[in-house]
Amino acid sequence: MIAVKVDGLRKRYGGVTVLDDLSFTIEQGEIFALLGPNGAGKTTAVEILEGHRRPDGGTVEVLGFDPQTGGREFRERIGIVLQEAGFDEDFTVRELVSLYRGMYPRRLGVEAVIGQVGLSDKKNARVKTLSGGQRRRLDLALGLVGDPELLFLDEPTTGFDPSARRRAWDLVEGLRDLGKTVLLTTHYLDEAEHLADRVAVIVRGRLVALGTPDELAAEQHDAVVSFRLPDGVGIGELPSLGAAPVAEGVGWVVETDHPAAVLHTLTGWALDRGGELPALGLRRPSLEDAYLALIGGVATGEDVSSPAPSRQP
Repeated sequence: MIAVKVDGLRKRYGGVTVLDDLSFTIEQGEIFALLGPNGAGKTTAVEILEGHRRPDGGTVEVLGFDPQTGGREFRERIGIVLQEAGFDEDFTVRELVSLYRGMYPRRLGVEAVIGQVGLSDKKNARVKTLSGGQRRRLDLALGLVGDPELLFLDEPTTGFDPSARRRAWDLVEGLRDLGKTVLLTTHYLDEAEHLADRVAVIVRGRLVALGTPDELAAEQHDAVVSFRLPDGVGIGELPSLGAAPVAEGVGWVVETDHPAAVLHTLTGWALDRGGELPALGLRRPSLEDAYLALIGGVATGEDVSSPAPSRQP
């Protein structure tokens, strides 16, 4: 079942085209990552899906609604976690989550949501006393307390330490298990690779790639075999590997479409000599490799747009 359908979406600001014939779908229960350099149009696309901006062309359907005309019934079924949100600093965590909970007809328990985001020990603390990472967890709580069918997550782990990031990832994966649909924007490629069922990459407002992280990574054909030579051995003593080794740090790397053959040649050569190859390793292409290849030398900048409208619930 399709939760989001975007077909031929276009948006211009003055003479600048921000979104150019953008089309994709998001399945119900899917975690979908929207990636692209700054200025690619991600923020504009998401704000159109949320109903906060009006497109200039194309069609958008979210949970069966046109976001522009869905009104309260539409807004009650989505949750939004902004990259930066303003809070009343004098509320406690529990008071603020309770306040937001009262805005929705479908509600989760306040204590349960606070516990879900790891703030139980801060539930009576005032917002002004929270650290940056704790505020991001509060953002998540406010986005979840209305029990949304679709959750928009904008850079959800900015400011998190590694441990907190992993806990946030577990939380997002738990939403998938509950059948929630998640639209994620992030600049952390490892986050998208770990969480997303599918990834869309947009550059200058156009869709340039769409698929699972593994599918996009597989389009980058070359794997990398890395190794160090034994003491006293020169690179010229190696057998042919099909590609010339390149120095990297204190070792060597070989980019190849045939990593098994390269490894076989290297290990056979080392065994015949009665020795080992220190730091022998194989690195397959990652989502980050694919992403960097897709965006090429695109200069980054902020999205070209008019001042953002309020996105409070």
